[in-house]
Amino acid sequence: MITNNPYYAKKHAIRAVSRQTRIPNNNVATTNVVTVFEHQRLTVQDFLQASDFDWLIAQEFAVFTIKRKQGIWQLKVGHYIGIILLPSGMTLEILPKLNQSTQTSDIVQTRHWVQGMLSDLIHLDTSNNRKLPNTKNFGQFSSQSNLLPLKVLPISDWLIEQFLQRLIDYQPTKHYQAQIENQASLQGRLLIKEQLRHNSMQPHKFICESSVLSHDILANRLIKSALVYLMPLLPQLVSSKLLQPWQQVSTLNNREMQQIAVIYAQEKRQLDVQPLQKQELHAAQQLVDLAYWLLKQTTAATGNGIDPGRQNSSQLRLCLLIDMNQAFEQWASQRIASMFQQISSNYRPLYQTKSVWLNDAEGLACLSIRPDLLIFKTVSDDCQNQSNTAASQITAQDKTRGRYSHVIDIKWKYLPHAAAISASDAYQLTCYAQAYLAGQVWLVYPVLGGDRQPVALKQQIHCGSGDNKSNSSDNIKSGESADAHLWLIPFDVLTGTLNGDVLPHLDKI
Repeated sequence: MITNNPYYAKKHAIRAVSRQTRIPNNNVATTNVVTVFEHQRLTVQDFLQASDFDWLIAQEFAVFTIKRKQGIWQLKVGHYIGIILLPSGMTLEILPKLNQSTQTSDIVQTRHWVQGMLSDLIHLDTSNNRKLPNTKNFGQFSSQSNLLPLKVLPISDWLIEQFLQRLIDYQPTKHYQAQIENQASLQGRLLIKEQLRHNSMQPHKFICESSVLSHDILANRLIKSALVYLMPLLPQLVSSKLLQPWQQVSTLNNREMQQIAVIYAQEKRQLDVQPLQKQELHAAQQLVDLAYWLLKQTTAATGNGIDPGRQNSSQLRLCLLIDMNQAFEQWASQRIASMFQQISSNYRPLYQTKSVWLNDAEGLACLSIRPDLLIFKTVSDDCQNQSNTAASQITAQDKTRGRYSHVIDIKWKYLPHAAAISASDAYQLTCYAQAYLAGQVWLVYPVLGGDRQPVALKQQIHCGSGDNKSNSSDNIKSGESADAHLWLIPFDVLTGTLNGDVLPHLDKI
């Protein structure tokens, strides 16, 4: 039992806290969280304190578009999800809006699949020890997330749980570190060159290098900074108890925060040489990854920040904003690629592979294309488990033994029916089909539930001269399509799977 562990007690205290949610334009009681949806319009009446609304306008966050309608200022939420800690202590939670029918009553369902999406993204990273292209914000979530209960936590509380789950398995331990000091006594190893350079005029001082047992290794400092970052979301009494084992650890200073990526790289190398057991090292690496990601958000460009009274940059404010277009694209890419590989090891997924599409007369590249997901099918099992192979690594010999079987474009957009496809998306699909000579080209879009089924798009081939109008109908070969099959494929966000029976027949393609 670990009931005496303060982190264990803290985790369960968080779960026991009841946080009611306020929905703008609704009469639900409020305490901690204001929940809004993607594309929603907010006014000052949607906040308990007008100062929170004024602060959001002053920050000019990229997630909001500022508008003035009929003399009233509005903030229109963009295609982002996440949380923002407001000056009043309230937390603004932004959830995705899949279609016009999404209502405030769908909060539990939406939180459920959003948290499942984020957990899925990290699961692939940890199991295969690789990261998808541009996975900026997903290296921090638990790979062992259980099925969520009916009463799903807000994203802010869920994020705290993810952090505390890792914190349980890690204690701020002391380790020996090399320390160089110019002191009055000779202790440790005298650095001759530095002594001659700096102390030639003060022989009573000695520049020495010694090993000091200290808490202040970079890993501890990174974790401590993230812990302080999350403190405003925790009850005061719990926050004090949680910080007790970390009192001797210092946080990162402003200069280090500005170079957080460099500090993170140094910390990873430092952590690898620490005398930790395998399980302890794994827990520490996961916690550090999450801490780094949280702190990295503070350096993101959020706007001009015209508020003259804004807080000093050393005062971190929790602000987690994730581009939903990118998040859905990465999630669906991962899940679809996994489905292909479960059917056959001959399928090799290639993520965000850039290829030249158009050249000029001299052979110089004019335009490039970058499908979200390419599926290359080999004719043997020689390339099993090479899912992270880049297109440049597919040799000419490989291409003679296989071909691109699928080109998949993934869009975070609502398609009520097949006729709602935009011309630009249709042009893109046909260009992909032509460029990669693929047998299947898919446009994958999100849906709620399994009712929507895949739709095949048939291309009409027009031939002959358009001058002879009497024969124009004969020149249209109705129902005759090009070699590639174009599909609209619905992706059920509730299950993280494709609808329809397209996949079971892939091995026949």
